Amino acid sequence: MQTVQKGDKVKVHYHGTLTDGTTFDSSAGREPLAFEVGAGMMIAGFDQGVLGMTLGEKKRIQIAPGDAYGESDPNMVIEFPKDRFPEDMVPEAGMQLNMSNGQGQQFPVVITEVKDEVVVLDANHPLAGKELIFDIEMVEIETPSRIIMP
Repeated sequence: MQTVQKGDKVKVHYHGTLTDGTTFDSSAGREPLAFEVGAGMMIAGFDQGVLGMTLGEKKRIQIAPGDAYGESDPNMVIEFPKDRFPEDMVPEAGMQLNMSNGQGQQFPVVITEVKDEVVVLDANHPLAGKELIFDIEMVEIETPSRIIMP
């Protein structure tokens, strides 16, 4: 029976939840997720979690923050002067924005708090610091031909 190995191209259906049961992502109603195992396309814990799976197998994996999006970094939370926002914008907690750094790179931030003079912005990944649970179904395994030369 064929099992998933590093370098295989696979397709999976998945349902991702947090430990409180909140769904954060799912392939339901979409094409299965396709990726090459071990190529760095997925978070480390997901990549490791599919190793050894067989076609049609269903399994649940639990991924610690270190093998997912990392721990939440307090250095990624900044206070931004309120007067630097556009005049027609009313910042509110929970709002998602895109900021740009001095090199013109864009990155997403979430407003976590609005104070009198500043707005608190969090540039951590929304799933940083969270333990993730995935229910996975292996729907396709494509193993590259491995030619052994004498």
